[in-house]
This record gives sequence, structure tokens and C-alpha cells, in this order.
Amino acid sequence: MTVITTHKVRFEPVGVEMEVEEGETVLDAAFRQGISLAHGCKEGQCSSCKSLLLDGDIELLKHSTFALLESERDTGHILLCKTHAYSDVTIELLNFDEDLMRRSIPVKSYDAELVHIEHLTHDIRRLDIEISKPLKFWAGQYVDITIPGGVTRAFSMANPPSDGQKLSFIIKKYPQGAFSAALDDSLKPGDKLTAKGPYGTCFRREGRPGPMLLIGGGSGMSPLRSILMDHLESGEQRPVRFFYGARTQEDLFNLEEFAAIKAKLPDFKFIPALSMADGDAHWAGERGFVHEVLARHLKSENFAGEIDAYSCGPPPMIDAILPVLQMNGVEPDHIYFDKFTPAVR
Repeated sequence: MTVITTHKVRFEPVGVEMEVEEGETVLDAAFRQGISLAHGCKEGQCSSCKSLLLDGDIELLKHSTFALLESERDTGHILLCKTHAYSDVTIELLNFDEDLMRRSIPVKSYDAELVHIEHLTHDIRRLDIEISKPLKFWAGQYVDITIPGGVTRAFSMANPPSDGQKLSFIIKKYPQGAFSAALDDSLKPGDKLTAKGPYGTCFRREGRPGPMLLIGGGSGMSPLRSILMDHLESGEQRPVRFFYGARTQEDLFNLEEFAAIKAKLPDFKFIPALSMADGDAHWAGERGFVHEVLARHLKSENFAGEIDAYSCGPPPMIDAILPVLQMNGVEPDHIYFDKFTPAVR
């Protein structure tokens, strides 16, 4: 019989303790035990889980130096997704949210079946799957999906949590993408998949009366749609602005759905921003990158109450949006984002 060696992990300043097995990352141990820590890519690429080792022996696995600098390693900083413990350890959380920790959901694996694949644009697909039992998740979270052949990628649900057994995903297709290329080539209805989750901290916070900003581009539409649909189902009333960055009109989709939502929400606007519309005389909407359009609207809108902002998409887009939000008075602890980092091969 194999004996599994475990160690105790204590998180400060929250005083939460858990066990971690040798050979298991600290972040995976937290997922297994339903302790929700700040995280993003889970692959050592994004720095969302950066923390400070106060005491104990650890091994730090290979990671991006953009996520953790050599100088930060020298001062005891670690990435929870790349840390193995070899003694009891004490870790100071640099990013934590007490509301997040109260709403933790243990990560589980689910058998799944592919139901439908739909072309939304030339490089955006909608993937519908059905899982073996309902998944509890918060609007904005994601799962890891494994397809035949063993390729695994992380995708955010586009549906609200009320549809916990039939999950939808809006996925950007890359020509050399091991997963996304299969959406047009080899995957078909009836294929057996695996879904594991939920993950993610960029989920809808309920019961807040101030304005809600949704800002995304490409497949960032997926978690933002989930948040919007969940808000619609909740019956809460607050101003909602959905900014979506695209290149041309051909890259826009779900426009009829957003028009129908506008009829249901009294203070809702969907604001597409086209970065390559200079030669399009028929486009009467916003022109420019989404962060530029966001800046213009925040200056012209007279919002009352604290703003909650949710931003999902590629890292350059997120990096451009964050200073715009902060310069326009959005408090840092009311800004939630999910950087869609490239998959690690």
C-alpha cells in the first residue's frame, strides 16, 4: 500500500489551514478541498496566485519569468500553482477576497458528451456539451475540458449557473490550436469528453446596486454572457454597460440576443467597438480599441454608486483596460478580470 505524505499549509492573514500531498501543488490541494484562492491560468503564466512564503520547505516548478521575476523569487515570492510543499508551510496571501473564500466550490470531474458545435463567426465557435450531473458554479467561472486524444483546455461557461448540466462555451479558433482546430475537423456530436471545475475568481457579485461594466473581446464574450444572463435571471436592477471589442462587423455576433435583453433591462447598453472600421462607411457605431471607447463613455456617463467592472480577454486588452478603470474612479477591489493566456504545450 502506498503511503501518501501530507503537510499542513497555513494561509495568513486569513488563518485558513489545509493539507497538501507531496507531489500536489498548493493550488490543486486548495481546489480539492474547496478553498478558493486567487488564481488565473493555473499554469504559472499569469501571476494571479503570487504569494509570499513565510516558513517551510518548498519546490517551485518551472514557470514564466513574466509571472514571477527572479528578484521576486529571491525575496520569497512563489506561485501557488507551481509550488510543492515538503514540510509544513506558512504562506501569506497577497491577493485574497473573503467573499470569494466564503463561496468556495470543490473542484470535481464530470463525464460529458458533445451535443453541438455552431459557427458564430469565421473564427468563433459555440460548443455545447451535456455533463453527467449538474455543475455548481458562479457566473463567470470556467472548467477544463478534455477531448478524445487527451488535449485539455480551459474555457469559461457562456450559460448561467441555472443551466448547470447543459454547458455552452464561446471559443476562439486558432489555425494551429490543438483543441480549437478540432472543433472544425474531428469533433462531432456524441463524442465523450471530460469537464473538470469550476475554476476562476472573475464571477458575478450579487446584491450591489451600482453600475456593472462588462468589457471583453473575442472569446471573452463567454464568461461575460454568463454574468449578464445570471444578472437578468436574478431580477436585480442596476445600470449595465457591455463593451465588446472586435475588428470588423463580421466579427460581431449575438446582436439579436442583446437587442432582446435591452428590452428586458431598463438601463442596459451593448456597445461594440470596432478597431478596423475606418473604411466601413456603413458602420455607425463606436470606432477604436475597446479601452479607448470605454474611456470615452466613462467620461460622459454620470453613474451613481460604486462601479463593478468585469473584464475578460487577451492579456494586452486587460492591461489596457485596467488603468482606464482606475483613472475613472473604479476601486481596485471592484475590478474583476480573467486574462486568457495562451495554452502551455
